[in-house]
Amino acid sequence: MEDQILLINDMCGYGKVALAAMLPVLTHMGYRIHNLPTALVSDTLNYPKFYIHDCTEYVRNTLPIWDELGFSFDAISTGFIQSEEESRIIADFCERHAAKGTRIFVDPIMADHGRLYAGIPQTTVKLMRRLVSLADCTVPNYTEACLLTDTPIDLERGMSQSDAVGLVDGVRDLGAKSVVITSALVEGRPMVIGYDHRNKKYFSLPIKMVPVYFPGTGDIFSSVLIGHVMRDMPLDEATSRAMEAVRKLIVRNQYQDDKSRGIPIETCLDALD
Repeated sequence: MEDQILLINDMCGYGKVALAAMLPVLTHMGYRIHNLPTALVSDTLNYPKFYIHDCTEYVRNTLPIWDELGFSFDAISTGFIQSEEESRIIADFCERHAAKGTRIFVDPIMADHGRLYAGIPQTTVKLMRRLVSLADCTVPNYTEACLLTDTPIDLERGMSQSDAVGLVDGVRDLGAKSVVITSALVEGRPMVIGYDHRNKKYFSLPIKMVPVYFPGTGDIFSSVLIGHVMRDMPLDEATSRAMEAVRKLIVRNQYQDDKSRGIPIETCLDALD
């Protein structure tokens, strides 16, 4: 029987980010996917105009029905969350299901490049800490990890190796079992750093940079990582596979005219095999 995964994230109408990117990846990897949209977004935020429709009421009314119907999931993955109430409802839902053995993956989407995303209030940091505390695995980027742990952000100099371990441990101290921190600069090199609680192992993986930016690559990375971890692959290997998949997808699509649409993931799912 296929493992069932619930994706909790926003849904973008125009562009392959968030749910629109994650659904095809994990379906291709052989999972039965369900989704709970936290917001409906007109287009990726890389365009000069966009509209975000808050789905808090939908979330509030949907989850009790699912509980009443006895729906269960092998894993739950959380991403962008629109409101404080939505965050509380989702955290309560994840806590109940974690107690039944559901694996919880948390991408605390709220910031990058040293600052919170536009429109994200400072109170979001505290809300994300509760979700991270429930995580079997959390995948913040460097900025998000620093905000979660009250660590000073230094985008120019980055961190020493010992500081990197300290940042990983800071996220673990919030309650997360395993941690993967992306976009980290360690000893002058771009790295992904982490800790796998299953084998009690720290790891650092160098990033092979491709000087092209697409929105949604973080969502693809998280999806591939989740897909492999659910097959009990060691976290460092799952992370490496996810990094390589994203690199291949960027290289294949680097000459796309409108990169704000994200990667047309359905046309290149073979890159994940």
